[in-house]
Amino acid sequence: MRRASNLILFAVDASWSMAVSERMQATKGAIMSLLTDAYQRRDRVGLVVFQKDRASLVLSPTNSVLLAKKALANIPVGGKTPLSAGLLLSYETVRRETTLNPDVVPMIILLTDGAGNVSISDQAPQDEAHRIATMIREHDIKTVTINMEHVAFDRGLASRLAEKLGGPCYTLGQLHAELLYQTVRQEMETPR
Repeated sequence: MRRASNLILFAVDASWSMAVSERMQATKGAIMSLLTDAYQRRDRVGLVVFQKDRASLVLSPTNSVLLAKKALANIPVGGKTPLSAGLLLSYETVRRETTLNPDVVPMIILLTDGAGNVSISDQAPQDEAHRIATMIREHDIKTVTINMEHVAFDRGLASRLAEKLGGPCYTLGQLHAELLYQTVRQEMETPR
């Protein structure tokens, strides 16, 4: 029996609030660990980045470590936080992949402080993000939220978003590459 392949889609908040270099470095390190592992397991990895007024699929789902390294090296940072756009593009990417490969098991790993401040509709940014998060949960897409807010400033926005997504939320303090890697592996093996 062929093992179902996993699709690990990273959705990374690259707004000014996230631009602190050690956060980005930790994020890139964790993604590289997961990429190397995904390559060995024949999983596919994608990367959505959101900042300023848009979300971009900077790495279409692939198992190429080389392509991923290139995409990670050039993550643009700065600007506002279009959280809804990032969530929606992540959702659309997963849906497209699962339509093409029905046996794929998708997971979105969201790295954010949860503070969206740009809408894609006339809804308030946080309400809109929560609505899209609920849609992701209702389509049984596994999620792991990594709260990138500094503990001294945490207003609980990432954990509220994680509740809407229906997945766990971990904090920045737990974000070193090895632990994030272990956490994601564990979440992937846990039935929804």
